[in-house]
Amino acid sequence: MASEDVKTSEAAVSTIVNLAEEAKIAREGVKAPGYAILTICKSLVAGGVAGGVSRTAVAPLERLKILLQVQNPHSIKYNGTVQGLKYIWQTEGLRGLFKGNGTNCARIVPNSAVKFFSYEQASKGILWLHRQQSGNADAELTPLLRLGAGATAGIIAMSATYPMDMVRGRITVQTDKSPYQYRGMIHALSTILREEGPRALYKGWLPSVIGVIPYVGLNFAVYESLKEWLVKARPFGLVQDSELSVTTRLGCGAVAGTIGQTVAYPLDVIRRRMQMVGWNNASSIVTGDGRGKVPLQYNGMIDTFRKTVRHEGFGALYKGLVPNSVKVVPSISIAFVTYEVVKDILGVEMRISD
Repeated sequence: MASEDVKTSEAAVSTIVNLAEEAKIAREGVKAPGYAILTICKSLVAGGVAGGVSRTAVAPLERLKILLQVQNPHSIKYNGTVQGLKYIWQTEGLRGLFKGNGTNCARIVPNSAVKFFSYEQASKGILWLHRQQSGNADAELTPLLRLGAGATAGIIAMSATYPMDMVRGRITVQTDKSPYQYRGMIHALSTILREEGPRALYKGWLPSVIGVIPYVGLNFAVYESLKEWLVKARPFGLVQDSELSVTTRLGCGAVAGTIGQTVAYPLDVIRRRMQMVGWNNASSIVTGDGRGKVPLQYNGMIDTFRKTVRHEGFGALYKGLVPNSVKVVPSISIAFVTYEVVKDILGVEMRISD
């Protein structure tokens, strides 16, 4: 009798275990696709918020940088960071400091969302290939592989939102005294399409692709590698455990941003000047009084580079570098930290450092 009871109990336990396993499998099967989609959406939201917050925080410096990049050397209005910001404030007020920021956020939110998400997906794919080729299931991404993942993410995000960057550049350059005004993002897009054709929306795309490889690639590679080094090496007692403080992350982001923007900056100047080609009022808008001539008739990236150096010297390739340097450190730092904080708030397990 006792053995029958034992057998009955074992059978009952086995049945319960089997039912529990089946229920778990069924639950996961139903939940997995929706859960994956939700995780992707949360990751995109985190990236978008990171981009919007970081760019708005440094919008005045972003506008000044672009004005310096395309400024007519024969009619200087913006002479340095402090003077330039004061001049914008005096002539255009608070709205002038944030001109083009709405269009910039409309561009940077999807750009940042796609960039961060693409980096995570590219990192996973590259890590899988690396482990398959090396035969080491525990292999980690090297700085060079992170550079590749970051470059891939940058090219995808930049290409997807490039027309918005083109429009943002032109809206940012115009002032209240400009003879012709783009009334907003939609008006600018329709005007450029009507007057210059669809290809005009991708002027400067090639130097952007070339520039985004070291810029975004180095940003991600330096940021992730520096964090990994701090966690493993724990130099100077900076890290007590595997979780880095917000201040430390800001420092990592600042180093990453400084290195990336310094390497890629000349291509950003070339890109911005190419975007002004074909805009009849560009010279007037930049100089404010129509005096002097900017060599705006560029024919491709090489021609733009050659004419810029010939007419204005090699230093012209770094016009606006100071306000950009002041801007890029908090911008990149805030973007990385905001991204990780928002993902923590939304409860996303996957992080860029994973």
